[in-house]
Amino acid sequence: MSTPHNSAKKGDIAETILLPGDPLRAKFIADNFLENPIQFNTVRNMFGYTGTYKGKRISVMGTGMGIPSIGIYSYELIHFYGVKNLIRIGSCGAIQDDLNLYDVIIGMGACTNSNYAHQYNLPGTYSAIASFELLEKAVSVAKEKNIPVRVGNILSSDTFYSADDTEVERWQKMNILGIEMEAYALYCNANFAKVNALTILTVSDSIVKKEETTAEEREKSFTKMMEIALELA
Repeated sequence: MSTPHNSAKKGDIAETILLPGDPLRAKFIADNFLENPIQFNTVRNMFGYTGTYKGKRISVMGTGMGIPSIGIYSYELIHFYGVKNLIRIGSCGAIQDDLNLYDVIIGMGACTNSNYAHQYNLPGTYSAIASFELLEKAVSVAKEKNIPVRVGNILSSDTFYSADDTEVERWQKMNILGIEMEAYALYCNANFAKVNALTILTVSDSIVKKEETTAEEREKSFTKMMEIALELA
């Protein structure tokens, strides 16, 4: 059964899926890490592939930018295609001065300035957290591969260009490691459906140091987080 955003049929997608924001990063992973990858989606050029990695079936699919986009794709993957483990692999802007370009961050929790959780009509503020099962395994894999990681809280922002030039400093004071745009919705959707989700990020730019990587580097060079995520199948 296809959806308005995904042409895959039931069974085309593995129970574990990697979710880069950039569909070209999904293609890069399929081409360079998966054995016998088969493309299951091209709708809106949001490429999706299923193959095997070290004998285990795994999928990868782009999600686009922002909470609304990953909210749609992750919901459909969970409820229409039976995905059980959703691992976002993305980029972020570091806001702590001890983080450098290419450092890997694992998002234990996600704060947000989005109103995404309003749909649940909760009587308070919802803390969106990762699956401990995936988090624990990812940290273990990183240690085995000798890949340094930082585990902590991240911010999923609705705004890339903010009119408030003081907000980063305030999030810094709350020990937020980096800013991205998708994890909060992924964690909400996964927790509501009682499945597993995790966000693994590579620092693509440092907001405090005014450093950044190129688009090509973001597409093809962030391989350490990919190596960690692929072992979670």
